[in-house]
Amino acid sequence: MVAIPEPMPRIEGSRAHLGRRAVLVLALLAAVIALLSLGYGAAGTDAARTLWAVLTGTGGDPTDRIVMLQIRLPRMVAGLAVGASLAVAGALMQGLFRNPAADPGLLGVSAGASLGAISAIVLGAALPMGLQAMLGWSLVPIAAFVGGWVAMLVLYGIATRAGRTSVATMLLAGIALAALISAFSGIVIYKADDDQLRDLTFWGMGSLAGASWTKLAAAGPIMALAMAASLRLARGLNALALGEAVALHVGADVQRVKRTAILAAAALAGSAVALSGGIGFVGIVAPHLLRLVIGPDHRFLLPASALFGGALLVAADIISRTLIAPAELPIGILTAMIGGPFFLWLLLSNRRVIDA
Repeated sequence: MVAIPEPMPRIEGSRAHLGRRAVLVLALLAAVIALLSLGYGAAGTDAARTLWAVLTGTGGDPTDRIVMLQIRLPRMVAGLAVGASLAVAGALMQGLFRNPAADPGLLGVSAGASLGAISAIVLGAALPMGLQAMLGWSLVPIAAFVGGWVAMLVLYGIATRAGRTSVATMLLAGIALAALISAFSGIVIYKADDDQLRDLTFWGMGSLAGASWTKLAAAGPIMALAMAASLRLARGLNALALGEAVALHVGADVQRVKRTAILAAAALAGSAVALSGGIGFVGIVAPHLLRLVIGPDHRFLLPASALFGGALLVAADIISRTLIAPAELPIGILTAMIGGPFFLWLLLSNRRVIDA
């Protein structure tokens, strides 16, 4: 007889209605915060009037149109994209490792992306002038993305044997790889001059100030493809939450789920770091808070994480622009101020599990 696989398990199906409502509410929240972000900035632009003029084609002040279309609008879109990417990458890692404290940093992807960007800032002047002219502003984000992917490929090669990827080996190897990459980053930083050190400091704090349509056009397709691949992993991650043996029994392709989750998380985290610099804790805070509210069903957790992560980062960007106006506070400082206490609370609330 041919064995018929059992249906994929639905984790906490009674919360399905709550998950659907959460996605709708978060979509509305993200839209409201995104519109609010268009009204904040150093320039005294009337956001509502300028947007209406743009949408209706009735002209409006040329300076206001430039501020809105070339500065605030791409910054808002970048905030949504980066926040969504980091949150979904965190949700993938938490589902893959079955650990609420997991985030993209565990893979060493963020460290690899940082090393790429640091190398571009410090050593970029040594490149041929023709190559520098061709790459221009894109040198740092390209180097960051390449660095993140190289780190991911090295880690995947270490953790995979005979066609099977060990999650435990990947976790331990990721910690070691991140430490090794940080050491190389320190060597490169040691060669930096004063101006380069200042650039490195502000890049490491994270910011959306440099967002542009050109940068979004470069990172956007990668983020979109990785996001689409992530959303298709929901059923596989639900099965994997019950253990690899059970997941195999119900017909899940465990190795494909692991491989796709790792690749998607690396692409999302690498693209986000390349676009905005170092922004931490969004990948932990957004998915874990949602997991507490709507449960671990990835059919709703992944899209809700994308919406909440985007809304959270755009809200943080609004605060960073207004807290010490007309100056601007690096957004990575704000996310650390939120995420640090949250992570401590997470550790304290799970002390029994950790100490067991």
